[in-house]
Amino acid sequence: MTTHQTDMTDIASAKVTGYGISYAITSILSALLVILKESNESVLQLMVSLTGHHWVTHGLLAVLLFVVLGAILSRRDTGVSGNTLIASVVGSTIVSGLIIAGFFIA
Repeated sequence: MTTHQTDMTDIASAKVTGYGISYAITSILSALLVILKESNESVLQLMVSLTGHHWVTHGLLAVLLFVVLGAILSRRDTGVSGNTLIASVVGSTIVSGLIIAGFFIA
C-alpha cells in the first residue's frame, strides 16, 4: 500500500492562493452587488453618480476589492493545494452565476 505524501508542487504559492481566494470572494460579492443595485434604486443612482454609469462603478469596486484582498491574503502561506484553489475558483464562479441567474429568473 502506497501513501500519498504532499509534494511542494501540490501547494499553491502564497500569491497564487491569496489572489485565488480574493477572486472567489470578489466573484460572490460582485453577484450580490448586482442584486443590490437592481433591487434598490438609490444604490443604483449612487453608483451612477460616482462614475457616470453603474457598471463602471461596479467594475471599479470589483477590481479594487480583488487587488486589496489579494494583497492582504497573499501575505500568508495557507498551504492550500492547487486542486483546492481551483475548486474554490470554479465553485465561486458557478455560485455567482447561479445567484445572478436566480435573481433575474425569479
